[in-house]
Amino acid sequence: MPLPKAELHLHIEGTLEPELAFALARRNGVQLPYADEDALREAYRFEDLQSFLDLYYALMAVLLTERDFEDLADAYLARAAAQGVRHAEIFFDPQAHLARGVPMGTVVEGLWRALGNSEARHGVSTRLIMCFLRDESAESALATLDAAKPHLDRITGIGLDSAEVGHPPVKFREVYEAAAALGLRRVAHAGEEGPPEYITEALDVLGVERVDHGLRCMEDPALVERLVRERVPLTLCPLSNVRLRAVDVLAEHPLPAMLDAGLMCTVNSDDPAYFGGYAGDNFDAVRRDLHLSEDRLRELARNSFLASFLDDDEERRARYLAEVEAYVF
Repeated sequence: MPLPKAELHLHIEGTLEPELAFALARRNGVQLPYADEDALREAYRFEDLQSFLDLYYALMAVLLTERDFEDLADAYLARAAAQGVRHAEIFFDPQAHLARGVPMGTVVEGLWRALGNSEARHGVSTRLIMCFLRDESAESALATLDAAKPHLDRITGIGLDSAEVGHPPVKFREVYEAAAALGLRRVAHAGEEGPPEYITEALDVLGVERVDHGLRCMEDPALVERLVRERVPLTLCPLSNVRLRAVDVLAEHPLPAMLDAGLMCTVNSDDPAYFGGYAGDNFDAVRRDLHLSEDRLRELARNSFLASFLDDDEERRARYLAEVEAYVF
């Protein structure tokens, strides 16, 4: 039985395993530019964030119907449950689907067909977070928020992802203000490839409650001090950082130093089909390569539930936290 944990940084489109990609391609009559699953898996080797994003968006061509999105989410939830995930806050990228002519309702309702049954089927509670692509325009983000309004009973919050460098958080001030007015929770990717200033901007301009990645905060001691003081959660993705060359090898990951500094870190899988591991795999990897103690692993798991958007269900959060404390390694 794996350590109970929440997953707070997970792109559902990034859980598309080669086998499912080919199954959906056959179902929908989509031709993939790869001979077979092995050839596609071989393509899952990246030099940087952009080389990953190019393949990530290309493979979305197989996602067309509600059933496709349901199958994608259900496959993730089954894998996550097997690795100890008890609660998952799942990102999705509607602009990438709208641009292909797939309506917002198809995406949200398809995902919800899996998420709505997740507790009964997998024992995993869920939240859905709609991300804006930062390399698209601010106007596109606003239009996307507008398109999501009929579905806000399904959506807990908003996020900001895709190519970071050259697309500072301030670009999305207006859509974040609009989302806040609608009562949506706010997170954003910052400080993965972008500078520490992007983290500060995400906090001050966008009003984010969690920082996704936040790795480069360590370059700014005053920022670290602030993040510790304000207990801002960071959703780190160690195996992703290695695959995208943000860190050369896992043994050099700053996670131990970040924990020692008092930062509220969590460990997540990001795009696990592409980066070689789901949530439990990331925990196993940092335990092995960073020599984290059982107390540190328990702290990471505890942080994941404390940082989750379970404010509307404190009884559930308390139950999950009790599972963490009772866990025997």
